[in-house]
This record gives sequence, C-alpha cells and structure tokens, in this order.
Amino acid sequence: MLVVSPIMSAAKMNTGRLNNLILARSAVDRASELRTDTIKLEELWQSAKVLIIVNDQVSSHDSELIFFTSAEISGEGERYFLGIDQGSSQSYFAWHTTEHDEDQLRTLRQIGAQLSSLEAGLAVHAIALSNWHSAHPRCPKCGEATQVDLGGAARLCTQDQSQHHPRTDPAVIVLIKDVNDRILLGHQPIWPEKRFSTFAGFVEPGESFEQCVVREVEEESGVKVHSVHYLGSQPWPFPASIMIAFEAITSDVSTARADGVEITEIRWFTRDEMKDAVASQEVLLPPRISVARRMIEHWYGSEIDTGESWRP
Repeated sequence: MLVVSPIMSAAKMNTGRLNNLILARSAVDRASELRTDTIKLEELWQSAKVLIIVNDQVSSHDSELIFFTSAEISGEGERYFLGIDQGSSQSYFAWHTTEHDEDQLRTLRQIGAQLSSLEAGLAVHAIALSNWHSAHPRCPKCGEATQVDLGGAARLCTQDQSQHHPRTDPAVIVLIKDVNDRILLGHQPIWPEKRFSTFAGFVEPGESFEQCVVREVEEESGVKVHSVHYLGSQPWPFPASIMIAFEAITSDVSTARADGVEITEIRWFTRDEMKDAVASQEVLLPPRISVARRMIEHWYGSEIDTGESWRP
C-alpha cells in the first residue's frame, strides 16, 4: 500500500526542496502571448540574439553560449522564438540547422553546469524544441508534411491544418533511504565503469508520480518504499523528459537486489562510506548538471568534489 505520509521518525529525512537545479534556472520570459503575432515576431527577429542548434549541440564556448545577430543567419533552417529578457527587453531565438562551425558547438551535457541562469534556460528550451521538431516532420493524423507554427511552439499540417504541440515525458527519479539514513545507489551497464546513481523511470499511463516511485524502485532495486516526498523537478531534453525528484524510505533492506537488466549492481552508503568511495575513485557520481547529483549532495549535506564523466 502506498503511504505518502507521515514520515517515519526513525529516519532523518531532509524534507527541504532541492535548490539551484542547473537546468531549472530559466530567467527568460517566454512571452507566449506573442507567438500568434507574426508581425511582432518578425520585428523581434530583426534585433534578436540567435542561438544556433545543430542536432543536440548549441553554439557555445566551454563556459558560455555564442549568440549571433539575425543578419548573420543564412542557409536553410527553422526559427524558434525563445522569449524576452524582461530586464533588457532583449529578444532571443534559436536557429535550427544542419551545419555550423564544429569548434563553436557543444552539447548541453558538456557546458550546462557552467551556464548562467539566463543561458541555461535558453539552451534547454532551444534543444527541447529542436529535438521535438526533428522528430515530427509529418502529421500523425494524415501523414502529410508539417511546418513550424506559433513561433516554433507548434507544427501545422499543410494538408488538414491540424496543429500539433511538443510533448514532455515525465520521469520520476528517486533517492532511496533506509531507516538509518543510508542511501541506495545503482549502476547501469550503459554507464561508465564505477558510476553509481539514483533510480529513475518513466511514468506510465494512468499512473501518479507517487505510484511510479513505488513501482520503479521495486522493479529496479527490489525494495518497497513509503513516505514518498517531493524534492523538485528539472527539464531533461535528452530528448524530451522532465525529471521529477523524490526521496523515499524503505523499512526492509533485506529484499534489496539489482534487477540484472537495467541495474546490474547496487550499494548502500553512509556519508562516511560515500566520502571514502569518492575520494578513492571507487565510485563515480553523476555529473553536476543532473538532478541525481543534486539529490545525492542534498542528502550528503554539501557539494562532493569529484570528476565529471558521461557515457563513453
């Protein structure tokens, strides 16, 4: 039976929310009311700062985005309105194309942790839109070609005039604790060797977030959890997800085991064990851009100094 509250007194659950999630720091007004005003959008385009998107890469150096003027944009591509900086009234667009100087392109995974709040919001919005537009060139109703509509916030079928909007796939991510405040982390075989992280999975149709937490945790780790507590959320456009973060408690650690498919190894950690394992490089943690890293550090009580590594 799912129990969301009360929290067990024996567990030292930190009930505070996660702060400063890197990809949830948008500082731009999306100004959705302007998306139907083609004349205004064209006016904003003339003075816009434009972020170039090629596949899943953005125009950037190692620590900041590279913006272009609309006059510098040429060739084939699609234009998406990202919003307006309320402080400066500066408009921002993305230009989704197929070619650009490779020296000026980085993935969001590479640079996300170094971006300002304004740049992080722009980059995650632009990449999420470009991923969706790339995957939806044709109408799901009649199969005819679609075109950009509403400044990039939708696509319009050229045949039946039906309008189609981007989707976001919700996924829960869970920090499992026992009654002694240890945390359980798992290793996926597609990750770098020694990488351990929290447990996650997509929400199924007709399922609440809390129900998904209980199901996914039991499927991947074998443990039954209760006292599910919401921590925060962060967009994750790889390609179209939002991660909804929770922590939960298990009262019975005896059933803990890796499922052998998605998770091939699991480990319990106290804070001292975590500190020693990271210091000896026995364990690699997920990168700072991820909500998983913030969840682990939230439990630990401070930032954890460790290197960055993504999938090979």
